[in-house]
Amino acid sequence: MHADLPHSVDLSTTSQDLITLHPVTPADAAVATAARAFTAPMKGKLRGTSARQPFDDIMGHVPAPDSIRYEADTIGGVPGWWCRPAKPTAAGAILYLHGGWYSWGTAAAYRHLVGHIAARAGVAAFAPDYRLAPEHPFPMAQVDVRACWNALAARGLGPLAIVGDSAGGGLALALASDLARERASCAQPTAVVALSPVTDLTLSGASWTSRAEADPYFTISQAREQADAYLAGRDASDAQASPLFAHLAGLPPLRIHVGDDEVLLDDSLRYAERAKANGVDAHVHVWQGLPHVFLSSVGQLVAADQALADIGAFIADRLGIDA
Repeated sequence: MHADLPHSVDLSTTSQDLITLHPVTPADAAVATAARAFTAPMKGKLRGTSARQPFDDIMGHVPAPDSIRYEADTIGGVPGWWCRPAKPTAAGAILYLHGGWYSWGTAAAYRHLVGHIAARAGVAAFAPDYRLAPEHPFPMAQVDVRACWNALAARGLGPLAIVGDSAGGGLALALASDLARERASCAQPTAVVALSPVTDLTLSGASWTSRAEADPYFTISQAREQADAYLAGRDASDAQASPLFAHLAGLPPLRIHVGDDEVLLDDSLRYAERAKANGVDAHVHVWQGLPHVFLSSVGQLVAADQALADIGAFIADRLGIDA
């Protein structure tokens, strides 16, 4: 780990300018407890390519949003799916990068979650099927994501935002840093949103220990296996693989949503703290009592609907849309 980076961020002493703590409601606590009991036998067991179908099945259970039309497309040589509101509010678009530890996930399985964000922001969102490890290790996902961004920007759709969850959140933040560094020669996003992002593949955050029991899904041995498959011998602290170590100055306004009951908590907190220190309009929403990418439980958790509404309003405001 870089010597100047802390292992953790103290929620009790961090400025409210950086973090908003959302207490869990009794109803959401009951839902989360029931879900924890259901997932306990599978904790840490989704590994390798055999986890792809179970992961897609999980994401496929996200309820479909109202008034969203899905359309296959290929952008920058990368296939994927558009999620289009029936009545978009204005010009603009979202590039959505799905999660899955860089080895799992498809745009088709994610289309309903992406559709909820598109519906609340009032603009179309495109989710690409970037190449997955271990068949296509680092940096192939970044290559695909950048190609998709360049081609999307060339379509002249208007202002663009980048959103990603988990590994896709890491890809989103790494892309934002690359674009900021090359700002004189490429289109810039107007906003970035990361949901429980993976920002540190060295796995140095203290929450890998402090949230090890609370997290209902992941274990550090599982994460190491997935990170190794993705990196294929490359340095885990490479800034494109671990955006926590990237140059963060010049990023667009950034919002992060993360559960307090997840081992990736410090990936979000430390990243937001570094971004803020580098002059970025960065803010992280910490949802107490809730797990990784809890927004996929839209319709079951009040917090999921609240977080989606906040994300939609933020993107709409940044795109210049009157939501």
